[in-house]
Amino acid sequence: MPEGHTTHALAGRLDLAFAGSPVGASSPQGKFAAGAALLDGLTLVGASAWGKHLFVEFERERWLNVHLGLIGKFSVMRMPDGQVPVEGQVRLRLRNDNWVWDLRGPTVCAVVTPEKVQQIQALLGPDPLRQDADPDLALRRISRSTRPIAELLMDQSVLAGVGNVYRCEVLFRHRIDPFRLGREIRPTTWWAIWDDLVALMPLGVAFGQILTMDDQVADAVAEVANGSAAAHTFERRFYLYKRTGEPCHMCGSKIRTQLIAGRNLFWCGRCQRRR
Repeated sequence: MPEGHTTHALAGRLDLAFAGSPVGASSPQGKFAAGAALLDGLTLVGASAWGKHLFVEFERERWLNVHLGLIGKFSVMRMPDGQVPVEGQVRLRLRNDNWVWDLRGPTVCAVVTPEKVQQIQALLGPDPLRQDADPDLALRRISRSTRPIAELLMDQSVLAGVGNVYRCEVLFRHRIDPFRLGREIRPTTWWAIWDDLVALMPLGVAFGQILTMDDQVADAVAEVANGSAAAHTFERRFYLYKRTGEPCHMCGSKIRTQLIAGRNLFWCGRCQRRR
């Protein structure tokens, strides 16, 4: 499932392509024909993200809410000669004179009211990629919970936008036992997690990939500082993610796996032992 950095990157691309212009909306697949008709011809005001939810504002107080889910995909393309053939099952197509946006296979694709947008956002935890995030809210929810921190980090009502890769990697980066209960997490530990996500996730937006290994993070930060973000694709590698049975980069112990919150958790039993 795409994590929050993907949704934020999509919002930025939609803004660049469509914000301030009238947009044609259609549903080549047919399943969203009624919703597309409500948006067709309206000016797209702007796009934003909260966790894994995309919110696209149109004039007349109409909003498009999208959640990609496990198989949802999007593509934003320039329109060569004004035409882009439809490929596959396109739930929603947005277009203007220069760009086409195709959405396929989302879990959620709905035209909603401003009140519904507020209701959805009220159910979400703080998003490390948003300037208005309240990390204290997540800390309060974590500190009252008897669930393991590895489960809580995947709960979008606790923390929005974090998925399995960031969960596994950030817990390892701070040597936190993933099975430690939320109420056992010290505030200083939570702030270390939060600050790390605030630093890491914008790199995911800038480069279109999750970067967590110290050497890659340092290189990415340097590239951003030099204004060359997105010019480099990094080798896909992680401390733990999908490395079951392989040696830990730090201690050599075999990486373990267990199903937690519906996804495979990867951890090092030596580096992340219970204290």
